[in-house]
Amino acid sequence: MEKKNFDFSTYFKNYPDNDGYFGNYGGAYIAPELKAAMEEITDAYFTICKSTKFIGELRRIRREFQGRPTPISHLERLSASIGNVQLYAKREDLNHTGAHKINHCMGEALLAKYMGKKKVIAETGAGSHGVALATAAAYFGLECDIYMGSVDIAKQAPNVARMKILGANVIEVKEGLATLKEAVDAAFEAYSREYKDCIYCIGSVVGPHPFPMMVRDFQSVVGVEAREQFLSMTGELPDALVACVGGGSNSMGIFSGFLGDPVDIYGVEPGGIGKELGNHAASLTYGEEGIMHGFKSIMLKGDDGEPAPVYSVASGLDYPSSGPEHAFLRDIGRVKYDAISDDETIDAFFKLSRLEGIIPAIESAHAVAYACKLARDMKRGSILINLSGRGDKDMDFIIEKYGIK
Repeated sequence: MEKKNFDFSTYFKNYPDNDGYFGNYGGAYIAPELKAAMEEITDAYFTICKSTKFIGELRRIRREFQGRPTPISHLERLSASIGNVQLYAKREDLNHTGAHKINHCMGEALLAKYMGKKKVIAETGAGSHGVALATAAAYFGLECDIYMGSVDIAKQAPNVARMKILGANVIEVKEGLATLKEAVDAAFEAYSREYKDCIYCIGSVVGPHPFPMMVRDFQSVVGVEAREQFLSMTGELPDALVACVGGGSNSMGIFSGFLGDPVDIYGVEPGGIGKELGNHAASLTYGEEGIMHGFKSIMLKGDDGEPAPVYSVASGLDYPSSGPEHAFLRDIGRVKYDAISDDETIDAFFKLSRLEGIIPAIESAHAVAYACKLARDMKRGSILINLSGRGDKDMDFIIEKYGIK
């Protein structure tokens, strides 16, 4: 199905369907004992998402606590270093806690409070989701358990410290590759034991229904703001939109504001250090259909059909699948997904820092790198980048691995 034949005017009413599917992807592949828990969450969400009291409270929190709306910055010097294409950045790094993750964490924690839950459980890779949920838990007076792989704990020490200061219980996961997939495995296992008293606040547009939909809806504020702001700044829409994609929450948030517009959209995956399996985490570029963590999507598989080992220089992108809505948007041709290498990413990290005074998260630097590459090909026009987070969390790792160039 091609983009030109697809009607986006009713897209959000039809996707996902009642069973949580975006076309062939999504659903809820979960143990029988968790089905009631998911139905409880779904019913609660559909109740409060139409409630003026809930919507009003979330808007107040975004305005008074998060610091929304976040601005768009014109990256004039970076643009001039490339050519005539003008680059802009939606500054999600200026959110309280330093990344887009707070957008859905405050919503999920507010939902947990409405449902009478006492605890929130989550996984984290780069630590941004963990910090955001720990912040939300402190704000609402909830207990908080964060599962994090040993590898990511070593790479993201500042965020680990922040979670602990905020009162979260950070639980180290040592199994397997000890990265994001294993953290999700451990968090799901804990949730299956404690679901009556807690809610699992998934950190991206992944997992069983209703989480891909819920996280997208909470993140859609990014796209709504960005569209209005860009029109106000320039009098027109951007020619292209670029965002990094791991699980895909930041990208789905900004993409959702432009799906029905004549804007080219690009999702940027971690190309790592090579195309061989285990050297990247570009599931939509190199993967195939599969089921993991309660949902069907495109994933990287080993010879045994199980999720393959993955790698990314960015802890928040080292996941062997992507959200089901991304798989659907790829299939219908609305979004083009491509990969960018570690070397290109780190080069963009330093360029944005030196030319614009903005130190990006390594995850976001993938989008910056791709936008620079795209700008060289386009020759003229404008590109809006979703700068999903700031790089404070990455400083120790960057200095140790790459030094100060």
